[in-house]
Amino acid sequence: MEVIDTENSPEDALSTPITGPIPLIVNGLYASIPPALDVRMSSGDSGKERGLYTKYPRRPGDVLLSLKPHVAALSNKNLEEHCSTCFAPKSGSLRRCTGCKVLYYCDAKCQSRDWTFHRQECTAIQRWSSSLQRSGSDSLVIPGDAIRCLARIVWRKQKLGHDSVWAREIDALQSHRTSLNKDPNSQESQMYAQLAHALVHFLGLNSPQELAEYGMQSAADLVDLISRLTTNTFTVSTPALEPLGACVSPAVALINHSCDPNAVVVFPRAGGESTKDEEPLMQVIALKHIAPDEEILTAYIDTTLPREKRQKILKETYHFTCQCTLCAPPPGSPIDLREAMWCPKKCGGVCPLPTEENSLTRCSRCKAPVKDTDAVLDAIRVGQEALDKAEALQVSNPQKSIQLTTKLIPILISAGLVPGSHPLLALSRLNSSLLITHLPSMDPAIEEVLSPGVQAQAQLQDTTHTATVGRKEAQEALDDAIRAATRASTGLSQILVEGHPVRGIALAELGKLLSVDEPDPAHVEPRLRQRR
Repeated sequence: MEVIDTENSPEDALSTPITGPIPLIVNGLYASIPPALDVRMSSGDSGKERGLYTKYPRRPGDVLLSLKPHVAALSNKNLEEHCSTCFAPKSGSLRRCTGCKVLYYCDAKCQSRDWTFHRQECTAIQRWSSSLQRSGSDSLVIPGDAIRCLARIVWRKQKLGHDSVWAREIDALQSHRTSLNKDPNSQESQMYAQLAHALVHFLGLNSPQELAEYGMQSAADLVDLISRLTTNTFTVSTPALEPLGACVSPAVALINHSCDPNAVVVFPRAGGESTKDEEPLMQVIALKHIAPDEEILTAYIDTTLPREKRQKILKETYHFTCQCTLCAPPPGSPIDLREAMWCPKKCGGVCPLPTEENSLTRCSRCKAPVKDTDAVLDAIRVGQEALDKAEALQVSNPQKSIQLTTKLIPILISAGLVPGSHPLLALSRLNSSLLITHLPSMDPAIEEVLSPGVQAQAQLQDTTHTATVGRKEAQEALDDAIRAATRASTGLSQILVEGHPVRGIALAELGKLLSVDEPDPAHVEPRLRQRR
């Protein structure tokens, strides 16, 4: 994701013979990277690439990197519920900016800390709102977090100077401008055009030519800036992995991708006034044992997806073909359970899922062949179609989405797919999320199962009417949710390492459900229930 500013020119660095990952001189950049880590360049299947390496052995759970992003912006839907400086959730009342009346803050300290970025942003939001009012729009619609991140970068670079360390670290982020689709009608070209137009409008300029005052001399410079953002943006999330907004961190962007990562990026929110200045705090945590001189790797995408879908997303968004051990497994590697089914002879082994190109598959243990591969392929195809439809309906028609996922899961299980296989796992996770979100109850205790993120989603979908059913119906709904959460947690445990936050959140949701299951069990004597 990163291009390093070396002591010599980039061309000199790339032409240097490399026999292994070698440390790079970064000319005072990346001071936030601790001495225990090195920026190095190595030769890979995709050519010369830079990455972050550890000098010492690391264990699962070790904090490898901890820093505050260069720039961050809340998504529009979270502006009124979170502080725009530290991203803390609303506790009581927030302090609203009296200028734009859009951004909110915990207190005067947070508002003062954000003023470096918000000074020009405040005027831009007011100007944007005025233009909408002149066009006859009654609603206040401001640019999304991507545009506000871009604008904050432009304003900050202008203030600090384009030769400042901050600006040079931003400029060192990798751009894929030369790899973009040249067809102006392509989806990628249209997205870039929309982002460029919105940024120019938000900055109060009449044309891209006026960007010279911000250090951009051509349209290519503007496309470079947008490409750096789209390629290197991280999603800021809650500890429960609910998305809050977007951020850019050049140091963390140095870390390369693997579909089988040894580290993960999180936003832990340590809490307390002493750490508030560092929020939103960004940390890179080890997921596995990492040996000295081993590269630190995180996942840029959802690694629960099968190989073909992962490769498609990586190519379209990051413009490279992944050659990790999961995408290009060495001979003798175990079968990837993202694309596996149980042995037809029930020996306990697994078989690779059949494909249209290769329908012949057999058990890795007993070598028994899968005979009715057409039925398996049909089940996978129908399951994927149902998943696509259920995902599209999960907000507008959640009950229909629940029906689709509930109906298709048994079909895929009957076809023999293992819990971690796609699309069974994706359907199970969506089904579990929807059932928990729409969990009815007459008992206040059952409401406690909802995490803050799920509660917020339920409020957006106006599901309060579901809390009017009888105790029997509520218990049945809870039982369904427990079964769904168990399926999802089982599937995730097959393909994600222990300690992975996605696996941990799923297990925590299941634990909450189990903790309120049968709060007043019928088989317990009345006197014993009274003692509890």
